Formats: sequence, structure tokens, C-alpha cells
Amino acid sequence: MSASKRRRATSPSSSVSGGGDLDDSSSTPGSGRKRRRISNVSPVDTIAVCHELFNAVRDYKDGQGRQLCEVFQRVPKRRNQPDYYEAVSQPIDMTKILYKLKSEDYNDVEQLTADFQLMFNNAKSFYKSDTEEYQAACKLWEVYLQTRNEFVQPGDGDEDDEDGDDMMDNPGMSNEDETPTGNLKELFEQLLEALVSHADPSGRLVSELFQKLPSKVHYPDYYAIIKEPIDLRTIAQRIQIGYYKSVNAMAKDIDLMAKNAKTYNEPGSQVFKDANTIKKVFIQRKTELEHAEPTKSSLRIRNRRSGQGDQLSGVSVALHYGSESEDDPVLSGSVCYDEGESEAESQSSSMEMSNPIFQLYEAVRGARNNQGQVFSEPFQQLPSRREYPDYYQQIKQPIALQQIRAKMKNCEYESVEQMEADLTLMFENAKRYNMPNSSIYKRAIRLQQILQAKKRGLVRRDDEEGDSILSSDAGSIKRKSHKKNVKKNRMKTLYAAVIEAVEAGTNRRLCDLFMVKPSKKDYPDYYKVILEPMDLKTIEHSIHTERYVSEDALMEDMRLMFRNARHYNEEGSQVYNDADILEKILKDKRKEMGPFPEEEDLVSPKLKLRKIGVSPKKSKYLTPLQQRLNELYDAVRNFTDRRGRRLSTIFLRLPSRAELPDYYATIKRPIDMERIRSHMAAGRYQDVDAMVEEFSLMFNNACIYNEPESLIYRDALVLHRVLLGTRKQQEGSEDFGPPNVGHLVRELIRSLFVSVMGHQDEEGRCYSDSLAEIPAVDPAGPEKPPLNFDVIRVNVERGHYRRLDIFQEHMFEVLEKGRRLHRTDSEIFEDAVELQHFFIKIRDELCKNGEILQSSSLIYTSKHLHSDVEQEKREKIPKEIEEDRLKAEEEKQENKEGVKAENLQGQSGQSDPESERVYTQDCSFENITYHVGDFVYVEPSEVNLKPHIVCIERLWEDKAGGKWLYGCWFYRPSETFHLATRKFLEKEVFKSDYYNKVSLGKVLGKCVVLCVKDYFKMQAEGYRAEDVYVCESRYAARNKSFKKIKIMAVPVSSVKLVPREVPLPVVRVASMFAKPDYDKLTISYAGSGSAIDKEKEDVPIEMSGADPGCQHYEQLHCNKMWFKVGDCVYIQSHGLSKPRVARIEKLWVQNGTTFFFGPIFIHPEETEHEPTKMFYKREVFLSHLEETLPITCVIGKCLVSSFKDYLSCRPTEVSEEDVLLCESRYIDVEKQMKKFKGLKRFSYSSKVVEDEIYYFRKLIVPQKEASPLLDKKINELELKLADIEDGDDDMEDMDDDDEAPQTPSMPQMQTPLANDMDTLPYTPQSTPKVKGMSKKEGAKRKINMSGYILFSSEMRAVIKARHPDFSFGELSRLVGTEWRNLEATKKADYEERAAKIVDQQERDRPPQKQASPRAGMMGAYGQPYMPMQGPHEGLLSVATMLPHHAGGPLLPHHHLQQGVPGYPGMLHQGMMGPGMNGMAGSPTQGNFMQQPGMFSPGPHAPPPYPGQGSPSHLQPTTPMFVAPPPKTQRVLHSEAYLKYIEGLNSESTSVSKWDQTLKAQRRDAHMTKEQESRLPAHWLKSKGAHTTMADALWRLRDLMLRDSLNISKGYNL
Repeated sequence: MSASKRRRATSPSSSVSGGGDLDDSSSTPGSGRKRRRISNVSPVDTIAVCHELFNAVRDYKDGQGRQLCEVFQRVPKRRNQPDYYEAVSQPIDMTKILYKLKSEDYNDVEQLTADFQLMFNNAKSFYKSDTEEYQAACKLWEVYLQTRNEFVQPGDGDEDDEDGDDMMDNPGMSNEDETPTGNLKELFEQLLEALVSHADPSGRLVSELFQKLPSKVHYPDYYAIIKEPIDLRTIAQRIQIGYYKSVNAMAKDIDLMAKNAKTYNEPGSQVFKDANTIKKVFIQRKTELEHAEPTKSSLRIRNRRSGQGDQLSGVSVALHYGSESEDDPVLSGSVCYDEGESEAESQSSSMEMSNPIFQLYEAVRGARNNQGQVFSEPFQQLPSRREYPDYYQQIKQPIALQQIRAKMKNCEYESVEQMEADLTLMFENAKRYNMPNSSIYKRAIRLQQILQAKKRGLVRRDDEEGDSILSSDAGSIKRKSHKKNVKKNRMKTLYAAVIEAVEAGTNRRLCDLFMVKPSKKDYPDYYKVILEPMDLKTIEHSIHTERYVSEDALMEDMRLMFRNARHYNEEGSQVYNDADILEKILKDKRKEMGPFPEEEDLVSPKLKLRKIGVSPKKSKYLTPLQQRLNELYDAVRNFTDRRGRRLSTIFLRLPSRAELPDYYATIKRPIDMERIRSHMAAGRYQDVDAMVEEFSLMFNNACIYNEPESLIYRDALVLHRVLLGTRKQQEGSEDFGPPNVGHLVRELIRSLFVSVMGHQDEEGRCYSDSLAEIPAVDPAGPEKPPLNFDVIRVNVERGHYRRLDIFQEHMFEVLEKGRRLHRTDSEIFEDAVELQHFFIKIRDELCKNGEILQSSSLIYTSKHLHSDVEQEKREKIPKEIEEDRLKAEEEKQENKEGVKAENLQGQSGQSDPESERVYTQDCSFENITYHVGDFVYVEPSEVNLKPHIVCIERLWEDKAGGKWLYGCWFYRPSETFHLATRKFLEKEVFKSDYYNKVSLGKVLGKCVVLCVKDYFKMQAEGYRAEDVYVCESRYAARNKSFKKIKIMAVPVSSVKLVPREVPLPVVRVASMFAKPDYDKLTISYAGSGSAIDKEKEDVPIEMSGADPGCQHYEQLHCNKMWFKVGDCVYIQSHGLSKPRVARIEKLWVQNGTTFFFGPIFIHPEETEHEPTKMFYKREVFLSHLEETLPITCVIGKCLVSSFKDYLSCRPTEVSEEDVLLCESRYIDVEKQMKKFKGLKRFSYSSKVVEDEIYYFRKLIVPQKEASPLLDKKINELELKLADIEDGDDDMEDMDDDDEAPQTPSMPQMQTPLANDMDTLPYTPQSTPKVKGMSKKEGAKRKINMSGYILFSSEMRAVIKARHPDFSFGELSRLVGTEWRNLEATKKADYEERAAKIVDQQERDRPPQKQASPRAGMMGAYGQPYMPMQGPHEGLLSVATMLPHHAGGPLLPHHHLQQGVPGYPGMLHQGMMGPGMNGMAGSPTQGNFMQQPGMFSPGPHAPPPYPGQGSPSHLQPTTPMFVAPPPKTQRVLHSEAYLKYIEGLNSESTSVSKWDQTLKAQRRDAHMTKEQESRLPAHWLKSKGAHTTMADALWRLRDLMLRDSLNISKGYNL
């Protein structure tokens, strides 16, 4: 391309469209002929070309098969070859180029060429021409240029060049063909396309949430906050209508969109980050389009990419957002297949393209959307174990396309089902690990749909071509094809049986009403009732298209159709009856046809003989999700109780409208197990939780509609518990909880500390080494705790830092101390500044600027540090200049005195004057020649010292022939003053500021001192290793300070240096002054506490309207804890299993006592809800209670998070057990839980210490648990329903103990109650045994009777006679329906009868073994009295009488004193037992007290029927006294006796509160309507003159009480 053309491509007139390639007709000016010719060629893929060029260089091998690029994989390390970086200013290697390729940093081939040229030129400049590296660089550069010429050939653009020259000759042509407006529009489209198609590394489209504005229904507050809403769709429309006149106008809208997103969403959220990304992508693409040059592309590259199909522009994508079909992208045309790429070409050699297994794999791998993006990109390889370690903990069978491709190459797939199973496993793994709203999750669903569609196409094509997709064997093809035909013919036969069925007598076709679905116009309610309509036409079409995988699928649709008909139509209607007849015909026909023949039955006899002894290979491939769903369903369906009854029978099918019309009025979302089964077969469940939700809905419906005491209610709860238990077993060891935030924060701090302490300069010196001299105790504040890097290290290793801001404060305190105690030009000052800058940089990288860890420490940035350092320098530098001036004057004065002394010595003849010296460059002494620049050993000035090291700077000979040297002394570390914590290099010396002369006679030998740059990689030729030293710093004796040497100012040495074979490692050793117990001192400094808390202070605030004497606080220390407004605390809650939670909204101190005010959170067990409801773990609810409490009632701190925060983040100082979840408010009046937007947030002043928040890299998925009421409710119902289930057993399990004599049963009295008892299935006459107890124990199970149970026992037999084929569950359902439809008065009658039955059973219970069978007799006097139905409130409980001796004399009835009127039905003396209690409770057994060793008929004993049997005074009664049982275990502890035991109290002489009962008055008693309804109103025929029946009963009570007292008084009891 000529220079003129390049200039024109970037000229202002064409710069707006210059970003595209010359092959693009929309961006290339020229003739219409040229545009038409090139419009058929797809645009070049620059990234693909760059990859091809890189692969050509990487894969090139020499004649010996060795890859030449190996030497260019990595640049030499600076420590090993520091001279490389002196020769090469811009190092680059193949690894860096590959990284830039993967991140798509190359916009054109020229940028890649420049990098390769730089890499090869670096090698040529450093290595010699005869080395292998140099020759490899030359050869690979030739290979690169040759490959580039093949891809980008000049011949491809010759015609374009001619057109371009013509265009230059006729500049007006471009103005006619393409206007600047068109160029702008094209530029806008490219910018928008860059935004729409940009994806993050995981493949998620960043622009997804910006395509369309949020819904006003779901986000009404968005439009209240955002005044100018805008989205990408609006921007696309503006581009279409030409709204934008410049790029800046479009940029303003992009900025507005990003600003809106960042305003509404919180910092650190995904939308907030995506907004920044979109803005960055827009600016980057805009810059590229303005400065990029068009490139040529070869025809080969274009043809390779031509199979991708046409791509929609960004405008089209934005305008059509949401118009694609989400259900089936194949049908909507949004997916195209890329089967022509290099992978398909490479696979074709080992596998035919016609192989269905390969076609299925390619359909998934090459599927693209209409933007050209490959769906399967995230599934190519497994995630990195280093970056995603939790993936391999959750996913037990990881697999990716790479593994599937390897198995396919090795021919491990024998059928399409195996390939499908592996692909499905891959998708299920992705859906299990990723969130449902993530991009990978959606791609997995898309690819699953593509997989199913491709498989259906293969099956359909195989049927048309007569070829099998399941095997390539010819015999297998015939067998499978024949098997398919047999299956299809059987289905047609079954269908024909239904179609041809006619009614006997009339010849009416029964199927006429089932052929098509009802009209929506005529029957609109049909589609509200029937959720899955089905007809015969649909079934016929499915048979012809082979949609049915098996015969069972056809039968399932047939049953669904008949079930729909019975469900919608009334029982007895024509359609209802036709459905029953047709279903019976269908079953009979299938039974007549027999089972489906196996594969062996379909082959010829010859093939059978061949296959004798060979078992066919059968395999059923189920995905892990399908296996778990089947396991859950089977666990619920097959569960049986201890009697072997299957509990799920009643839930298999919904009741019809004819059976329960009110069911569908009560239940808004009906569902049964058959529907769940069909959903499972259709693949509608994306995860296990979706199926659990539908099961829970079904059980909840049962609990809502049925009575709490019904069997169906209990069965629903039991099956719900089975469901949750099975799911918990499936989860096993899977951990869905959040990561350990405290551990993550400590690891972050540890990484930050290690990075800072290991930070090195270019020469490998750690900056922290010089800072080891910083003292632990601050001279300016000795009272402060000691602090240096060693103390911080111990705290980090022990995990004492739980907050980043505390760690940062300690680090900065040490670094600022180093700056404060040293000069600005010292090494320590510079190293402290460098380390502080590096600390801030690494801190921001680890925290990702608050996206990972949100802390107040992030406020301090490098700008603040730079400002602080400059301010410190401005304060210290003038002082340092003054100190230097004074020091220079002192040195000058000393030098004058020294010169004067030397002159005096010269005059006295002791030394020659300097003016008479003759200096030489070398000098010989005792056959050794010394040169200026040599290093020598000099005799030490003191004994037992090592020789001094001196660098010779001058040599001369005096008049007397003495030879002298003058030089600089180099000190060893032991000769300097330094802190014991300082570390030194091995063999390190320091250049001092001491110079002196010495006679050559004192020289002991030669040595070498090298600078740090040369020491590790070079060695002095001819010198021993122990005579070679390294110098890195200079030492000032006056200041006792070290400073790094940038340039060593010493004479040039004559020593020859040669490279070392192996570079020396950099090793630093401790000072000789290091104390062995320093670590103990450091540990004592670090302290022994478990954690370091941040210093806090009380923060008072002014509160308007506060009471006098009240001081409100925003943060306060009290009760050994710190509290701030907004904290949540546990408070003492008596009587509850868990302490309640309160939030502090106001905090104040009044009269020395601290109070707080705030709302109360309650736990699920404190709410009223159905037992089938599920809750999150540690979920609480915001109640309507708001209380003022003292701070002393606080027993601990916790955190209540909103649902959004609970999924995404945690405070760093709160343990996970104290993090609670709240997303709903409990409304006590309505007994409902309603979700709210979020919890109240609080803003604080700067003095309040806020919590640090750690954000998870991936949102957690909390699991729901069963209600705490579930097990409790099931246990209650099992006790209540035990009698019905075990009635038959109780009839058989009587007490037949042989050790004790039989107890004579009481006579059966003919009372109305006894007649009612005849309807019961059993009436126990003796003590039945409890299951699991021995006969000797003689235990009796507690009988729980209620009105519903009594009704059920009567109606079950009647209903069973009507429907003998119904199961136990169906009978229970009909019983519940009859009970609900029963009138209230009849229900009350049943409740009354149930109470009588309880009394009868209690009275008929056989007594204990008796000493005297006739211990007492009952006499009847006149009319029998009305028995008490049950104890009720307000009536007296008569005190227990003293027991008589067993067998003692009884007073006959004529012993009554004269004048004492006889009460009708009055008991004989000694018979009035404690059972005669008053109205003190509900009419149930067990509310009365029975004295041990004494028998009482109880309050419910029926009166003797008048006129029956023998005279009343001869009728035997239950003896009053009984003998003690021979064995302790035979005592029958009734409920009354147990209550007696529980009522014993040392503070009271009696069990009952008889004193209160005596004082009870009518005016003091207040009863509810429910209590009044339970009064024994049947005792009285009418209320008489009283106002209410309660008043009449009170009058009866008073009369009975008066008579009882008179009797007691008369007989002196």
C-alpha cells in the first residue's frame, strides 16, 4: 500500500470509517462495482490470523526435530543475567505474546509483527552471531515473514489498489457514493456493536442488563431515583433515526447510562462494575476506530470464516433484544453451526463426518448465536483447580469438551446415548455450580436444547434414510430398524383400538368427543382447570413423528386425556363414562397384545443361535439430575407406614370436580404426583429445588383443605418429612454454606505482609532489610507499646489481625517512625516511602478497590501518601541543610588543624612534606607489585582483629626509600555500629569515610571488593573465594548510618573478571550482635491476646426532643461490649428455645443506666404457619414489636442481614453462627409473612468504627429447612390417630396375663350412651396392651377420642360399602369431605358423644386386683341425679375425703341423720371421691384428680337407668377400696394420677385450689362464647327463670355445693 493511500485512510475525511477493514464494503469508498464484488466476502478475523502466525513460529522445528522457540519462551531472570537488561531496554518473550493474544490486545497483524521483531532484535543485540540463540532468531524471523506473506498476500489487494488510485484521481467520487453522514452512522454502529458483543472472561455478555430499562412493576423506585433513564435499545433507535450528529453526542448518552447504573446500584455490585466496563470499552473502541489503519486479508482466511453466517450489526441486536425465542433457539434461527473450522477438519481424518456421534458433538461445539459468538466457549476446558478449588468439591464427575473429544478420538463412544450422557453431564455440572442468572447457566440450557434438537433431527433423518444412528454394524441396523417398526405398529394398534370403539346398541363412536380439544371460546374455563390438555389428534401426530420414546409414553398421554375428561366433567356424565370405557378398552387391548418383545425376540433364528451365551449390552443413561429426581420421587411414592400402608396413594391423582367442587375454590394451584411425574419426564425441572417446591405445594394444599385431625393431614406431613430427609441424604457432604470469612481476611493480610516484606529493588535487595534498624520503642513516645516489623510478623502468624485497617495502622506506624527518625536523603527514609507506596498498591489489588473487601483503610491512597511525604520533606530539609553546613564547618576546622600538625611533623623531620612526594601508578615491594585501585589487607591496629581492607588510591616512595600507600578503609559489619536486627549479605563490606596512609610493609596480601552488580555473576580471576568481598552501601561513622551506593567512586582496578559458571544466590545473614532471646522479646511485645481490637471511643450525639438527663450515643461501651446504632443483639427471652433478637435504633444513658430502643425479630417457631412451610437456616422475621430495654438484658451480639446481603457478603468480625437472615415481616393480626424490600440502613459519623465487609467471589445458595413444627405436629397426630389405625389390634390384644386372676368386668348398663357405643368398631372391656410391651406389664395405651374420630369410625364402613375398590387414603379423603359438609349442630353432637365415650371407657376400665370384691355397694335414692358432662370453669372441686380401711364397715343409707334431706342420686358415704370435681376445665378425661388406692366413677359416670334389672339397692357397684397391686409394674397410672403426682407441692397441703373454688362467684367469672358452648347444657331441660343457661348452671352449682356442705356438716366429715 502506498504512503499516499495510508495518509488518505487516516485523513480527517475518512477517519471516522477508517477503523474497518478495506474488504468491508460499508467502509471502503470506491466504485459501485467494487462494492458489489467485495460484499460477498466476510470480514477478516485479525485474531485468527495472529494465532496462525504465532503457531507457525511456535511449532517450527529444525532438522533434528527441536523446537527453535524454546529459548524465547521466557526472558532471562534479572538476578541470573543482569547484563541482559543493560543491553535490552524492552524485554519480551513468547509467553507475554501469547498472553496478549489470549486477551486480544492485538488489533491488527502489524502490532504482532512489531512484538516478534522486537523479541528477535533483542536476541540479536545480546547474543553473539555464532550462538544458537542468534541463529534461531534469524531463522524464526524468516519463518514469520514467510507465513505472514501467505496469509496477507499483496496480490489479494491489487485490484483494490487500482480502485484506490482511481479514487485518488477522482476525489469527488467518494463524496457522491458515500456521505459523511453514512460514515458517522457506520461508526456509531461499530461502537454499539462493541458494547453489545463485549463479554467477560467467563463468556457473560456485559451489556445484558443494559439492553432494556428495568420493569416499572418490579423496580418502581428506579424511576423515582433516575430522572433520565436510557438503555442501549434507545441508543440504537437514535442511531437509526440519525439523532447523533457527532461521536461526542453518543458518548454523552453512554456516560448517562453508566451514571444511572452506578447511581442506583451499590458500589461493588455486578451492575456497578459492568457500567465501568461498558464505559471503558466504548472509549477504547472509539480510540481504535479513530487511529487504526485498515489491513488486507488473504482469501484463505476469509473462506475459513465464511461458514459463520451473516452477523447482525450491534444496532440490530439492540433493537431485537428479547425478540428471540428463549425456548428453542434452533427454531428461532438464533443459532448457527460452525462445522467448517479447523477442528472439524482435524477430526475428519480419524472419524467420518457422517458419523452421528461426531455430528452430535459438533452440533454442541460449533453452535453460535446470531452475533457469531460460540456458545460452547466456557465448556471447552475444565476450570483451573487453583482459581476454582470449590468446583472440584461440589462436582464429583467433572468433564469438558476437551475430555469428550479425547474419548471420541479413542473410539470410546459406542452409541449416541453415551455421547449424549456425557454432554448432558457437562451441562448439569455447569448448572449445579453456577447461579441460575449467570451467563454460563443460560448457555448450558441453550446447548441442552440444541443437543435435543440435533438428536431429534438425527433420529428423523435415520428413519427417512433407513439408517440407524445408534450403531454402524449392518446386522444391528436391521435389528434396530425392525424393532422400531414393531414399536410403531403396536402404538398404531393401541390407537386404533380407541378410535374404533363404539357403544353397544347405538354404534356411537366413543372417541368423538376426544378427537380435538374443546374450543377456548365455548369453554374458556376448561384451560384454567386443565393445565395439560391432550386429545387424540395430538397423540396420532406424535405416533407418526415418533415423538414417543416408548409405549409407556403413549399410555401416559392416553391416561392424561381420560383423567382430564373425568376431572372437568361431572361424575355420571356421558364424557365421564366414555373416558372410563375407553380407558378399560385400552388396558384390555394392551394386555391382549402382551409385553413388548425384547431384542432377542426380534432377530432371526439364525442370529439367535449365533448369540446364544452372549448377553446383550444394555445401558440406561441418566443424568445426575434425573437420578436425583427419580430418587426423590420414588422415596415419596413408595413410603409406607408401620402397617404397610402406602401413604402416597391419595396424592397420586387430584380429586375430580364432581367429588370435591369446593376443593378448586379453596386451592388456587392444585397439583398431584402424576403431574409432577409428567413434569419430570418432560425435563421441566432445572434443579432438585424446583421439584421440592412442587411437592411442598402439594402437601401444603392437603394441609390447607383437610382438617388438622384428619389422616390425610398427617400423611402430608409425614411425606413432607420423608421428602426433606431424602434430599438431605442426597446432599450428603456438600457444603452450601459461605466460606470462612475470618480465615479469608487473615490470609489476605498474610499475603499483603509477605508481599511487602519480600519487595525487592532491581538488584534483588529487600527494602525491608534497612528498616530492620527501626527501634521497637518509639523515642518520642516510650509509653506506647513496642512495635516493629517483628512484632507485626508474630501477630500475623498468630492470626491476631481481624481487620485490615488495624494491620494498616501498625504497618504505617512503623514506616512513619522510620521516616521521622531519619534524614530525607537516607536509605531508610527512601525505603520506607517505597514500601508504603507498594503496600497501598498491593492492598488495592488484593481488595480490588473494595470489590472484595470494603474497609475504611482504602480511603488512604498514594495521593495522600505523596502529600504527606512532601509536607514532611518541606519541614525537615531546611533543618538538614543547616546541620550539613555546621558539619562542613567542623570538618574544615579539623582539616586545618590536621594540616598544621602535619607541617609541624615535617619540619621536625618525622615525615616528608606532601609537596616532595612523587606519586606512581604501581609500586613493587618484596616481589609483589601493587597498583592504584587494588584492594589489600593491612595489619590490624589491635590484636585479635581481622586485617583491615583498604583500597589503594595513591602510591609513592619517600626520600628514605620507604614505600607508602594512601587509601580508603572498607569496614566489615562487625566494625560498624548498627542494630542487632539488621541483616547483611555474605562477605559484605562497607565503604567508609576514613582515609589514611600506611607503609607497604604492613600490607599482608591482596583481596578484591566487587560491587553488588558484579559479585553474584562474575568472579575475580586468580583470587580465592574467601578473598572476594561485595560492597553495596557506604557507612558514615559520624552519623552511624548506611546509605546505598549508586556509583562506586574508586580507581579502576586491574583485576580481570570472568563469568561464574553458576550465579551465586542472594543470601542475607543476621548480625553478629543479634541476641538469641530477641524472639522472646518480640513475642512479649506482640502480646498473648486472641485478637487485636481497634481503638474506639464513646460518640455522643445530640437528639432533638430528648428527655432531660438523657444522653444519646452513636457508639458506646457498656457491659464489657461496644455497641453502636444499627447493631443487632440477643436479648434474654424466658420460655423460648432461642433468644430473641433486637436491633438498636436508639442508645442512651439515663440516671446511670443504659437503655436502647428498637424492633424485635422473632424465630419461625414463634409464628403461626403450616407445618409444611420451609425456612432458611437461621431465618428470623421482623415483628411489629418495638421495645425499650436495658442494656443488661443483652446476652450477645449478632447480625441480621437482608436476603441480598446474606448471599453476597459478611462482616469480618461476626461468626457465621451469629449471622441471621431476614427477608420477611411477620404480621401477627393476619398470621402471614410478607416480604419487604430490605432492612433499614444507618449512616455514621467519622468517629464511629464501622464494620469491614468481605464480598464473596460467587453468591452462595442458601438451602431451606423444614419447619420446627413439622415433627411436633406429626407426633401429636400420631397419638390422636393411633386408635383408628390400631383398632383391630386393640380388639385382639387383650390382657390375658396368667399370673393374676381375671378381673370381673362391670355390668353393661342399657343406657343411650351404650346404644351409641354399638356403632363403634370396638369397646374395650379390659386393658388392651401397648405394642412393644409384654403381656405381664398389662399396660393400656391412652385412648384419644374426638368428634371427628367418632364420625370417621362410623362413616368409613358406610363409604367402604359404597366404594369397595377405594384405597385407604381415598376413603380418608371422602370421610374428611363428609365431615366438612356436616352441620355444626351434628358436629357438636359427635363431640358430645365422644366425650361420653371417653367417660364410658374410663369407667369400664377394669380395677386392680381386689382384696374384697364387695368392698362397697351403691344405693339409689329416688330419682337419679343428672351426671356432670365434664368439669367446667367456676364449679367447685370437692375436697378429697379421708380413705376408709380396706374392707371396713360401710354406713347404710338409713344412718343418715334425721332432718338431712336426701339428694337425688346421692352417693353413699365413702363413694363421693375426688372425681366429683367442679367445672374447672374442658370436657375431656384427665382434668379430674383421683386419689391413689381409691376408686371413683368420675364425673362422667352415667346414671343407672330407671327401672332396669334388679332394684337399685341390690345392684353391685365398683368397690370403693382396692387392695394394693402385688407388683409395682401393674399399677395403671392414669392421666388423673399423673396430674396428682405433678400437683404435689411442699408449699400446699392439697392438690386442688379448693379455697379459690369456694370463693368463686358468678359476677367474677367471664367466659368466652367457645367456653359457653362447651357447658353441659343438656343437664337442664331449660334455663327456667334464669337469663342464660350459664346462670342456670351456676344456680345448680350453688345448690349442689350447699347440699354437699350440709352432708359434710351433718355427718361431721
